[in-house]
Amino acid sequence: MTSPRKIGVLTFHRCINYGSYWQARCLVEGLRHRGHDAVLLDHHSDRVDRAEWRCALQPLLPAPTPKADRPDYVRKTRKFFDAFQALPRSERFALHDPAAMEPYDDVVVGSDEVWNLRHPWYAGASLFFGDGIRAKRLVSYAASFGSHDVSDGLDQTWAAKLQGFTAISVRDENSQQLIERSLGFEAPLVLDPCLQFDIPNQDAETGDYVAVYGHSFPEGFKQALRAWAASRGLRLISIGYSANWTDEQRIDAGPGEFARLMAGARAVATNFFHGCVFALANSKPFICALSDYRSNKVRALCSAVGAEDRLVTADTDAGRYQDLLEEPLAPRIAERLGVLRQRSNAYLDHALA
Repeated sequence: MTSPRKIGVLTFHRCINYGSYWQARCLVEGLRHRGHDAVLLDHHSDRVDRAEWRCALQPLLPAPTPKADRPDYVRKTRKFFDAFQALPRSERFALHDPAAMEPYDDVVVGSDEVWNLRHPWYAGASLFFGDGIRAKRLVSYAASFGSHDVSDGLDQTWAAKLQGFTAISVRDENSQQLIERSLGFEAPLVLDPCLQFDIPNQDAETGDYVAVYGHSFPEGFKQALRAWAASRGLRLISIGYSANWTDEQRIDAGPGEFARLMAGARAVATNFFHGCVFALANSKPFICALSDYRSNKVRALCSAVGAEDRLVTADTDAGRYQDLLEEPLAPRIAERLGVLRQRSNAYLDHALA
């Protein structure tokens, strides 16, 4: 345990996205449980808000949201607004002009895709690279370049900004390689906050169902999943997104409802990074369909914990779905998570000493 410090956590804490919400909450509460005075830095941008809300109400763009689903997406968005209000936050300041930001001992940048130069609305926000931050020390925790691939390289302007960090950790190999090629050292890989720290207790919603988290699944994935679930008498429940091929849609689920549904499911079917994270956190069998946008971080997570076999592609035999969705997670996964937690704790001990 280090001496208490005043810490600001800089991340995407107002995204209407279950993973972004929970990683932000778990990180700030995890730091507070370590004895620090930690808050989320409440940056604001009207442009970002408009983009975020537009995406929340029309998540499948360019495909329009079915009229019947719009009220559910509105309710979901309002539940996120209520959840944001309960988070420990700083005074609000402008994303692109942080002069009003109060000073901190440390600012922790991350988790999430805070350095993704391809992000549809946060790309190029230099605050996440340290510009204008009022802190004695800058550190990152589980930061990611997201879909900005190592093959694209990192412009020297952005690399120079990261030189101002006193400690850097990342959550995927793509980000690790970008740091190594640009800054010349190997940044430690650490766990997503939802795996590093305990998710605050949420009573599981139990039942004979499979949690489906994501959208735009391949047709073969949907067909194989439906066939297996029907053969086992299990319902498919889509969480947070419209999916008329499932048995039930909980489009309007708030962050707490999401956590309860993931905790109570028999298995998880996803194509999202935090679908895998919550399956791992709850020791649930899962399958994940790879998508171009999320392939870097999903592959890295599954590789780090020894769950590569949970990734399915168009070439995966339908019979393999049955095995993956019914087999408990391999013991090696819990073992690797334990090692990674120790590594992540050691990094935080060093970075915040």
